[in-house]
Amino acid sequence: MQVNELFTQPNTILLDGGMGTMLQAAGLKLGARPEELNLTDPALIEGIHAQYAAAGSRIINANTFGASAHKLAGSEYTLEEIIAAGIANCKRACAPYGALAALDVGPLGELLEPNGTLTFEDAVAEFGRIVRAGAAAGADLIFFETFTDLYELKAALLAAKENSTLPILASMSFEAGGRTFTGCTVESFAATARGLGADAIGINCSLGPREIFPMAKRLAEAVPGSFPVFVKPNAGLPRADGSGYDITPQLYAMQMKPYRELHLFAAGGCCGTTPEFIRLLNGVFADCQPGRPDHPMQSVICSPVSCVNVDGITVVGERINPTGKKRFQQALRERDMNYILEQAVSQAEAGAQILDVNVGAPGVDEPALMEQVVKALQSVVSLPLQLDSSHADALERGLRVYNGKPIVNSVNGEPEVLEKVLPLCKKYGAAVVGLAIDKKGIQPGAEDRVAIARRIKEAALAAGIPQEDLYIDCLTLTASAQQKDVLATVEALHTCKTELGVRTILGVSNISFGLPCRTYLNTTFLTMAMYAGLDLAIMNPSSEEMMAAVYAYNVLTNRDPQSTKYIERYANRVPASAALVQAVQNAQTILLYAAFGGEAGLAGFAAEAARRGKVLAYPVCGENCSLTAAVPGPDGWETGLYGIRTPVLERSVLLEPEQLDLVLVPCTAFDADCFRVGMGKGYYDRYLPRCTKAAKIGIALEVQRVAHAAVDEHDQRLDAFVTERGLYTWT
Repeated sequence: MQVNELFTQPNTILLDGGMGTMLQAAGLKLGARPEELNLTDPALIEGIHAQYAAAGSRIINANTFGASAHKLAGSEYTLEEIIAAGIANCKRACAPYGALAALDVGPLGELLEPNGTLTFEDAVAEFGRIVRAGAAAGADLIFFETFTDLYELKAALLAAKENSTLPILASMSFEAGGRTFTGCTVESFAATARGLGADAIGINCSLGPREIFPMAKRLAEAVPGSFPVFVKPNAGLPRADGSGYDITPQLYAMQMKPYRELHLFAAGGCCGTTPEFIRLLNGVFADCQPGRPDHPMQSVICSPVSCVNVDGITVVGERINPTGKKRFQQALRERDMNYILEQAVSQAEAGAQILDVNVGAPGVDEPALMEQVVKALQSVVSLPLQLDSSHADALERGLRVYNGKPIVNSVNGEPEVLEKVLPLCKKYGAAVVGLAIDKKGIQPGAEDRVAIARRIKEAALAAGIPQEDLYIDCLTLTASAQQKDVLATVEALHTCKTELGVRTILGVSNISFGLPCRTYLNTTFLTMAMYAGLDLAIMNPSSEEMMAAVYAYNVLTNRDPQSTKYIERYANRVPASAALVQAVQNAQTILLYAAFGGEAGLAGFAAEAARRGKVLAYPVCGENCSLTAAVPGPDGWETGLYGIRTPVLERSVLLEPEQLDLVLVPCTAFDADCFRVGMGKGYYDRYLPRCTKAAKIGIALEVQRVAHAAVDEHDQRLDAFVTERGLYTWT
């Protein structure tokens, strides 16, 4: 068999079995380096290879699995010498049988950051050295096997693609729970390895044929029917006495028969298997043709441990973005990773499934920041990421260190942008967002945007990006400025979905810029877009109304069978307005304020609350902008700081913030998102986070409502505002 015929064979190819098993039977001493035998006892190694070739193996792995700098430390032979000898031994054994000699590459033996000390680029360099040595020695292909860390496998695959043109087989080892030792899922492995250029993917080691089969089935379903899949199970499980494995060659062959239905590209054995195991597989896979019927491909975005299948509406958190956020821009300039990570964690807790990451701000090194932020985020949250930048270098820095399969946001209809970014997406296996815009700007008509989307689709397919990895953004225009064009966005989205067959994405919140009560507009537009076929909604997952629309939509379109997820989220909740009313009614300990200047008065409320036996406290302003809740005695009042009627601390009962059930907050202005403008000192903004049990409600006059309150990132959003017209909630 020639290398160029590898993936066109009419029958399932047989791989070899365990090299370590054969060496141990030959008397390999514990702690010895098997790879050194390539030079010290080549006849032994060649003989083992020849036994597998004679048994029917047509891909033979050279004795190079542990040939890495770390594992060979202290050896009198160089890595290059050991690999060259290993490939030579293998090729001599293969020649009489027409088998191919593979450079066998295992994990480096060092943990990559953040779990270890080995940097990603150092890992790429180390694998690159191994690949170059194997290619120079004449290996026919590269076989990466027994990987448990997806990040390390990515480093290996990049090294292989950057240092050779050899075919690549990539395999990971999974435990009984369906994940690798580091938590990687079968689907995340499939999406990532295929995207990074592996020519075939498989599962080896750890378990026997019966245990691996369900995972192999999932692996086959996660890639196109024509994409090669292989397996190399162990001979069952090790015996407790250390005498070997618990499956005989005959039982192994019997347990491998169900794999015929998967139409594998190749099959073999790992630990505990011998040439006799491989010989019996000849009968199992006789006349078994590789390749499975085509099936609709899922659109998958993943980290190692979280694989998001974009089937219907998927929420992309929008908050890791400095646009219009002074505090976020400051955090980027100061490399304040803690602040950025807080934004990520809060969005994950609110229900985001993917996180958008934009670090472009004036005065920052965007490429360096993108790399740093991606690494930091992946050390804390498990959600997949969408790398959002118009800077190609920043995108590549982020793509290179990303662990899994991300989305790139974005390209557009301009040829020079497509030519610059699409090859990056192809190299790193990323999905890509295409903006329906070109040098002419955003076109008002739906048909013009669809025409741009069609050009983007054609360019993406030509670049080797599969259709399921393309998302079209028909661009959300602001209703305040371009009201008549809003429906054009929805129409274009629907056409892209139905006629072009691509996934769709929108920055939903853009619709409401410049208008009050933005959540109402955002939620309505989101619902319209979902019905038109929206797949990815870039939005604020902390907006409960918008999240509720997503969960409700999935129920009403039968995407949430038996309303399982909806019930799980909302079974014990009440609507926001009802919850606030209930909080006020049930509150026993209340922090009020004595109205000052133009603030809305609370005298009537205070009288009624006192009549009902509520405990009423009032704020006392102190040093360093501190605030104390005090319940004044009969003679406990004075004119305090700023001329405000204030309790005397010495003649009052003092309450801790955690004792409060309800806090009523004054303001000089507020907006529909329930942000307030106070006197500018920050007393309440420092105090409110400590009121962990309390409902926090602003009290204002309708004339104090503004379109946008001038707030900073540290300013506290309240649960609601009450005016003479009624209740305003942001959720």
